Amino acid sequence: MSGDVRVDSRVRLAASELRWGFSPSRGPGGQHADTAETRVTLSFDVARSRSLDAAQRERVLDRLAGRLRDGVATVVVQETRSQARNREIARERLASLVASGLEPRAVRRRPPRPSRTAKARRLAEKRRRSEVKRNRARPEGE
Repeated sequence: MSGDVRVDSRVRLAASELRWGFSPSRGPGGQHADTAETRVTLSFDVARSRSLDAAQRERVLDRLAGRLRDGVATVVVQETRSQARNREIARERLASLVASGLEPRAVRRRPPRPSRTAKARRLAEKRRRSEVKRNRARPEGE
């Protein structure tokens, strides 16, 4: 399973920039687990990537600062006993990780403020209700 990792329609990570590592996986599997290197580690050096332009690189470095170590994004997968399947999962996770780093920041919602007319209407209604309630009171002197 070689080749580029497609992040979205515009961004593709070159296979030459990906670093694969394999090691024995933990968990069940008997003799197979003792001998097969099914755990997959996939690393992508964001800081030195030529697949991303300067603006994309800065955005990913900023957005994923907590997930990167020295500018390198690393994904580790050991979910299945098949190295090939773990490689597929690692490619999907790396693409998802980089895609989340490329998303623009959400614009904070500013709640709307009532207009001057709406404020005047509300105060006029309060005065009217106050007058109605005041007129319900018993007349003084009775």
